[in-house]
Amino acid sequence: MAVTRSEIRRWLAEHLVGRFAELKGLGGPGREHEAFAERLDWERHLAAHGWTCPAWPVEHGGRGLTFDEQVAFHEEYALADAPARVNHLGENLLGPTLIDLGTAQQKARFLPKIRAVEELWCQGYSEPGAGSDLAAVATSARLVDDQWVITGQKVWTSLAHVADWCFVLARTTPGSVGHKGLSYLLVPMRQPGVEVRPIRQLTGTAEFNEVFFDGARTDKDLVVGEPGGGWAVAMATLAYERGVSTLGQQVGFRRELDAVAALADPEDMVLQEQLARAAVELSVMRSHALRTRGSDPSVSKLLWAGWHRRLGELAMRARGAESMVMGDDLDQWQRLYLFSRADTIYGGSDEIQRNIIAERVLGLPREARG
Repeated sequence: MAVTRSEIRRWLAEHLVGRFAELKGLGGPGREHEAFAERLDWERHLAAHGWTCPAWPVEHGGRGLTFDEQVAFHEEYALADAPARVNHLGENLLGPTLIDLGTAQQKARFLPKIRAVEELWCQGYSEPGAGSDLAAVATSARLVDDQWVITGQKVWTSLAHVADWCFVLARTTPGSVGHKGLSYLLVPMRQPGVEVRPIRQLTGTAEFNEVFFDGARTDKDLVVGEPGGGWAVAMATLAYERGVSTLGQQVGFRRELDAVAALADPEDMVLQEQLARAAVELSVMRSHALRTRGSDPSVSKLLWAGWHRRLGELAMRARGAESMVMGDDLDQWQRLYLFSRADTIYGGSDEIQRNIIAERVLGLPREARG
């Protein structure tokens, strides 16, 4: 049965009331600390009414929404100013990966708890020496009896401090290099041998973390795909990261742009031209996302990351000298400016996205690597 915008809009209006109404507009990148426990409660409320994992197939607990229905859900959710989701990594990254590549046992074990928001996930990819160059992963895992024993360090791990599980890219073939010999492991976070240290940012928040594995363990069968074949699984996960939900993100961008425009001096013709250009670019982003149906993640990431970073700069210009003065805490525009400096880095840096487009889309020669 088709899901309509009016149905989604009506449900949100009926349920974003009372204590949940107080959560409107809270959370999101750089603001994950805001009312986290309350937003988790809201997300479990969504789950109880069948509104988590709407894109998942029905047989795995989702609604099996079409592309257009998914667009409607994400846009209406954003238009309602509903709080930012806390289960993105489980619902939108690991869940689809397991649906496509996991075993029957892994699907039965993990998918219901992701859908019900009973277990939260983080992503163990980046390392101090393997950020943009993910193939340089050094974290290792070896089989001891019937368990993988994991040793190494991950960094920039979003929400690791609240996660129950981590999907970890680790080197399981001794002596292997590059893409070969990596495995995609599902590792419990709440165990001896796992230490999480927060990374304090310029904004004062600490949603990113370092994670240290010192003999942490996970069961032998908690490897997705074949041992040593983790690179392909990791790339599949990244392909899900920037899908149709970015259309909802663009609604939030529109709201931010309108607010910056309201701050701007109408006599500042240069700023007014820049704001008009930003509005046009935002329309282009939406058109691109709809035309490609979310299948062009590298181009989409380049578009929105650069756009949002420039918006932070426009916000500072619109506020003038006042933007340079900090009170007891950062205001929303100072926070936007500082955090958006990272937009072109996290989730795949601009340089890496350009390489992907050049090599995989345009067929240009691979970049020389030392």
